[in-house]
Amino acid sequence: MGDALERRPRLLVVDDQPVNVQLLYRVFASDHQVFAATDGLKALEIARQQQPDLILLDVVMPGLDGFEVCQRLQADELTHDIPVIFLTANSDPDSEAHGLDVGAVDFIGKPFNTKVVRARVKTHLTLKRQGDLLRRWVFLDGLTGIANRRHFDERLAIEWARSQRSGAPLSALLIDVDHFKRFNDTHGHQNGDDCVRRVAAALASGLQRPTDLVARYGGEEFVCLLTDTDEYGALHLAELLRQRVHQETQPGVTGAAWPAVTVSIGVGCARLDLMHGADDLLREADHNLYRAKKAGRNSVRAGVA
Repeated sequence: MGDALERRPRLLVVDDQPVNVQLLYRVFASDHQVFAATDGLKALEIARQQQPDLILLDVVMPGLDGFEVCQRLQADELTHDIPVIFLTANSDPDSEAHGLDVGAVDFIGKPFNTKVVRARVKTHLTLKRQGDLLRRWVFLDGLTGIANRRHFDERLAIEWARSQRSGAPLSALLIDVDHFKRFNDTHGHQNGDDCVRRVAAALASGLQRPTDLVARYGGEEFVCLLTDTDEYGALHLAELLRQRVHQETQPGVTGAAWPAVTVSIGVGCARLDLMHGADDLLREADHNLYRAKKAGRNSVRAGVA
């Protein structure tokens, strides 16, 4: 979430008329990251994957209209905090009232004035940023700046339910810093805290997609939640993260006076025919973390063996 507060704002423009998409792209591309969709289903997909800060949404489109898209965005825990501004030729009071009822924050009629659109977007991005700052204090770990256990538990419940409904793969990684007690005893607790921060930063920078989540699980233990990721993909990412932590904590890289740090990683993959709940996913990851430690640490284990 901290990165989201520093980068250029992300806008998703949704309109079935390419000329409108191109116009809005020219208006915002210089100081915003702009994504585009020409139908409702693609808009929902991009919104989940890219987590835009604001959506400019047409109402009249083939297939899913803008009202239905907005309702689906509101119903999805991953997208319901994204503000939606309707841009539409249907600017009568009934349409505007309906748009606000389904969750939009603003309603702009076509043809629109680009200065007005920019001003409205700026206002709602400011409000979004303020809301994100408040959520940051609730959901971020104070030591590392990554997500905390509370945030992870909430996301896990959401993604487990989605995986059950859709059959989409879901994986989790449990990550433990090797020999951390020995590290603390040798180098002191202040350096121990620094070590935890550096490992967290290495893990966060190693994630591949905006929907991937890394959280501090407790002490020197971390957890990653990987949506739409099967066991093969999770195992591949886990190995990349293991290597990244080792590389990023080298004394020459960090300036630290202590040696490079290693981690052990256990992989869990949702097996909906065998698992009764999200706790089973974490138990599998924990079991494989134990196998990684037993194998000598600084390693990754997956599967149900």
